[in-house]
This record gives sequence, C-alpha cells and structure tokens, in this order.
Amino acid sequence: MKFTLLGCGRWGSFIAWYLNKIGNKVTVWGLDGDPIVEQLFSTRTNEYVTMPESVTFTKDLGYAVSCSDYVVISISSQAVRSLMENVRKIEGYKDKKFILCMKGIENKTGNRLSSILIEAGVPKNNIAAWVGPGHIQSLVKGIPTVMVIDSYESSLSEFLVKNLSSDLIKFYQGQDMIGSEIGAAAKNVMGIAAGLLDGVGAEAMKGGLMARGSREISRLIKACGGNEMSAYGLCHLGDYEATLFSINSHNRMFGERFAKGERFEKLAEGVETSSALLTLAKNVGVELPITQIVYDIIHGKIAKEKAIEILFARDNKKEFDV
Repeated sequence: MKFTLLGCGRWGSFIAWYLNKIGNKVTVWGLDGDPIVEQLFSTRTNEYVTMPESVTFTKDLGYAVSCSDYVVISISSQAVRSLMENVRKIEGYKDKKFILCMKGIENKTGNRLSSILIEAGVPKNNIAAWVGPGHIQSLVKGIPTVMVIDSYESSLSEFLVKNLSSDLIKFYQGQDMIGSEIGAAAKNVMGIAAGLLDGVGAEAMKGGLMARGSREISRLIKACGGNEMSAYGLCHLGDYEATLFSINSHNRMFGERFAKGERFEKLAEGVETSSALLTLAKNVGVELPITQIVYDIIHGKIAKEKAIEILFARDNKKEFDV
C-alpha cells in the first residue's frame, strides 16, 4: 500500500516509521524551512526514530498527495483548515483516502476535523480517524498498544484495521466517527486537569476526574449525535492512562508545570481544545463543567491554587444524574 504522511512531528514521524515497518511504501511531506523538517530530511533521524532509505521525503505537497492512495494527516489540529485549502488545489485529491491521526477540535468553529475535510470537498466516505492510547517512547521500545480506526464508511475502517494491525499495534474498528473524534480530542483537556491536580498535590482526585470527566464528554458526544458509550472506549477513557498518568503526556506535564508556576516551551494541544470544546458545547446546549474550569484556570480567570476545590465544586446530586 502507498501512504503519504503530511506532517513529521514526533507522532507523524512515528506513523511514517510504523507504516514502513509493516511493509508499506511511505512518502513523508514537511514544510520547507521548518527546523524539525530540515533535521529529519537531512539526517533521516529525530529523537525517536530513524527512517530507512525506503522512506521518501518531499517538500512538494502536490507530489506528496498525488503519489499515494492513502494520505495520513498528522499536524496541529488548528492548522488543518489552512492545509486543506492547499490540498484542494491538487488534481485528483478527492479520490484519495484521508486518515486523520491527530486529536483536536477547531477552535474558532468547534468543528470536528473530519468536518473540515468534508468542507474542503473530500467525500465523507473517504475519511478515517486513527485514535487511541500510545506513546512513541514506549512503542519504539516494542511495548504494544491497542488503538482504534474509525470512519464514516465501515468498509474503509475494516480494511485499514485488517491491514495496519501488527504485534506492536492492535487496531479495533470504531463504530462512531463523531464519538471517536470528540472523545480523542477531549482527553487532552482531561490530561491538563490531571496535571493541575498533580501540581497541587492532589493526585488522589484523579479517580474522580476519570469518572466525572468521561461522563461529561459522553453527554457532549450524545448531544452531537454520536454514541455516548464512545466516551468509555479507547478514544477517550481508554486513553486516560497515557494522558492523565504518564510522564510522557505533554498535556499532563503542561498542567502540572502551570500549577507549579513553572515555565513551559509551548502550549499543550489541550489548551486550544478546551476553548474549542466550549464552543462546540455552546452550539449543542451542553454544560462542560470540568472543561470550563480548565479553560478558566489556564486563562487566569480562576486562581490555580483553587484547582482542587473548583474542579469538583458541583451541587450535591446523585452520581449518575445528568
């Protein structure tokens, strides 16, 4: 199978390495002048992987999209719309199968990433999402994981699950594209919440965060037309260990450092996602109390020292009341 990887950050470069490792022809595209791209293209290596000679590098987006049957996108979720504005200029792009391999919601609109591709003219049935728990640091050591591939067309996800599964990654076939996308994006916000709790010495409260956080997101998924049970699957709750507890979780570490008043090099994906989820929730009339608190703390509307008190400061009610 021929795959093109658009984006070559740490997750994108791993995906390219993995797809090649299991026997596929892989082309990697990156932006000209980007330091990460320049290092990978010139040395074939980064902090995590070394690309064999069989992997092709290019900075020509037209060639990258045209040369493969499957186009994998792994970039910042907020950059998807601008990327697709350029992709839609490429002849034949509508015939490609697109696989979204990042977790986010568009900040300004609250749109899921697949919706952005559909707006750009990609046929709905040509879009899939690859989500679920996995840290590159573990995977490159041979530690296996399980993940999900979902799509609007079940035959596409079924085909990808069958052909991309290996001893390193076992894939399950998703059955709810709405839930898979929202759940995967929202786990990054819960990761920041977990980091805030770590930062103020309240790790024991993560049990409550896991229970209430997944319930919060299940309500949002249902309101958006998805299956609320997706929040309890691999796209969200199943990704909590990697996001809420792991030392490799960027979102968790961001929250911890923020709570401790430490400097951080760049914002975590969950910062933008918290804003995007609130936009989406407003559009469908759902409250997201934990997400709102994370947003308010990060943006200085609430003192970070009150993270424990405020994260769970809800009126007393029965546990499973809406």
